[in-house]
Amino acid sequence: MQAGMSFSDLGLSPEVLKAIEDAGYVEPTPIQQEAIPYVLMTRDVLGCAQTGTGKTASFTLPMIDILSSGRAKARMPRSLILTPTRELATQIAENFEIYGKYNKLTMALLIGGVSMDEQTKKLDRGVDVLIATPGRLLDHFERGRILLNDIKVLVIDEADRMLDMGFIPDVEKIVSLLPKIRQTLFFSATMPPEIRRLSDAFLMNPKEVTVAPQSRPAAETVTQKLAVIDQREKREALRRIIKQETVETAIIFCNRKRDVDILDKSLRKHGFNAAGLHGDMDQASRTETLERFKDGKINFLVASDVAARGLDIDDLPVVFNFDVPMHSEDYIHRIGRTGRAGREGRAFSLATPEDGVYVESIETLLGNPIPRIEIDGLDAVDLEEGDGKRRGRSRRSGGRRRAQKSGSGRNPSRDRQEKTNISTSDDENPHQRNKSPDKAARNDNRQAKQKDDRSSKKKEDKARSRRGRGGNNKDQDKSIVGLGDHMPDFLKKPARPS
Repeated sequence: MQAGMSFSDLGLSPEVLKAIEDAGYVEPTPIQQEAIPYVLMTRDVLGCAQTGTGKTASFTLPMIDILSSGRAKARMPRSLILTPTRELATQIAENFEIYGKYNKLTMALLIGGVSMDEQTKKLDRGVDVLIATPGRLLDHFERGRILLNDIKVLVIDEADRMLDMGFIPDVEKIVSLLPKIRQTLFFSATMPPEIRRLSDAFLMNPKEVTVAPQSRPAAETVTQKLAVIDQREKREALRRIIKQETVETAIIFCNRKRDVDILDKSLRKHGFNAAGLHGDMDQASRTETLERFKDGKINFLVASDVAARGLDIDDLPVVFNFDVPMHSEDYIHRIGRTGRAGREGRAFSLATPEDGVYVESIETLLGNPIPRIEIDGLDAVDLEEGDGKRRGRSRRSGGRRRAQKSGSGRNPSRDRQEKTNISTSDDENPHQRNKSPDKAARNDNRQAKQKDDRSSKKKEDKARSRRGRGGNNKDQDKSIVGLGDHMPDFLKKPARPS
């Protein structure tokens, strides 16, 4: 990285330089200084840099120059940019509109929540730049509305997020449909081993550009704080921090969509100007909510991780983690929404004792512990160590062992029943003992006769059931020839003489 380098030193065209000047940018960021020259040389690039360091412009600016010559054909885009979320795709499209306004490039955006018919019309006219999420792109391809055999430049942005969201099988399928000879640009905020193995499969002799040291993945301009409180006091803790730290605007991240709606309603109930943003909202509502937040009409945006990547909001002062993310990389991307472009930012996280294993993973990635804070009026608690599981004797297994140990294998209820039977036989009904011998003899004869009748009836039933299952029944053993006695009358009529 060279100090004092300008965009004109990177080899960009006058049209692109003029658009950059109109946007108010003077000096390129480190990732732009490193990546842009190699992209212009049409080399494969593997880029790794912190969130908010200008990765998007590092490939949009040179792509505009590369695609400035040539013409797109109907349904055959010339370049493809894959992104994990709609918000990131929209941001990239805005970059092309800003920096490509002096170039006559056509662009299409294929994302969910928007009419496919309008997208198809743009594809039919031919596009130079196609920006898409994997699912919607495959929907168009499977319907025969797009061909991918003319792609000259492929960009995979936020590859680690693709991995987290389970899009890698779709990405691999899309890459298999592209020409073998192409330029591939692979960008990621973090570079875990899984992403590196994926880049080895997609890239050919790439130039690796790494700006941020992996031992310090979080921006130094972000001041981080952690509060450990009881689960039932989290919403109260959030409200107290907002007042205690005089926070005027912030993004508040939750792990689940359901919690986004609950927290949004709670904040509005307590007088905060808040709105929710998650993946179940239609695209029009999501876009409107983001625009209102950017314009300052909403002070607190409660969001799920669908909004954690790709949001480029100028001068966002504070980020809250209402829930500690389960993946340490997500923590980096969440707090990366603040402290961008050298500005100061703050990040507050609310943890419960059960979040100990997640906090430990985040602090391991950061390389240092997150400073704790106390909240006025609320008691601080400790994080659980290790895996955070509560260990105890299983009630079910303990009951089973106790049953096995009782009484040398005998059933106590059976013992009680046997004792009862013995006492009953010894203490017969006194009226039975007072009966005369003749009457007792007649009763014995009647009981014996009933017993014989029941046994004979049982034998007949068994014989009948054996005959029904195909036993030796003489009446059923008679063979039937032809139709037997049931010959229809029309067959008895003599044949008509010929």
